[in-house]
Amino acid sequence: MSEISYDEVNLMLRLYDMRREPRLRQARSWFVEHFHPESPEDMMQKYPQSSEENTYIRMVISYWDMVASIVNRGMINDELFFESNGEIWVVWDRMRAVVPTWRTAFKNPHLFGNIEEACKRLEMWREKHSPGSTAAMRQMMSHMQTKKGSLKYKFECGAKLYGNCRSISVKIVCCAIRALDLKKSLAWPG
Repeated sequence: MSEISYDEVNLMLRLYDMRREPRLRQARSWFVEHFHPESPEDMMQKYPQSSEENTYIRMVISYWDMVASIVNRGMINDELFFESNGEIWVVWDRMRAVVPTWRTAFKNPHLFGNIEEACKRLEMWREKHSPGSTAAMRQMMSHMQTKKGSLKYKFECGAKLYGNCRSISVKIVCCAIRALDLKKSLAWPG
């Protein structure tokens, strides 16, 4: 294990504290739960420029790009950072399919290169310490995404939501919303 300086620990704690800012926390939560673009076109259709979701995407990606820039410059020891920061890898894994198009569109081959470079080193570090873990994480995330699209998952989430409803009128509205959502997902006519 390498020697870590007080400044590196202090910077890590300051970056962690920034993650706790309420709006960034909300954006991070939304990103991890909902950001699954299949293509750049899919992303622009689902999350147009002026949408709240687009704002969340930009907040999360710019935060982690800034953090990656700090780590890539050696201001925080890789091992210290990698031991406790897996979210950056999730962010990169979700965005990596659309990055080549963004790089072409902005004529910037280095766009988001900080996140990419840090995540390449993170994967190498992870594989050295836990061989097979990167593939296992990708498989788990893919399984979770598939499960979220299933009717059973939507029913389970609806049941949890229903259980949290306090009044009869709110329960009726919750049931109606879930019924409409299920109708859409099943593509029932009418």
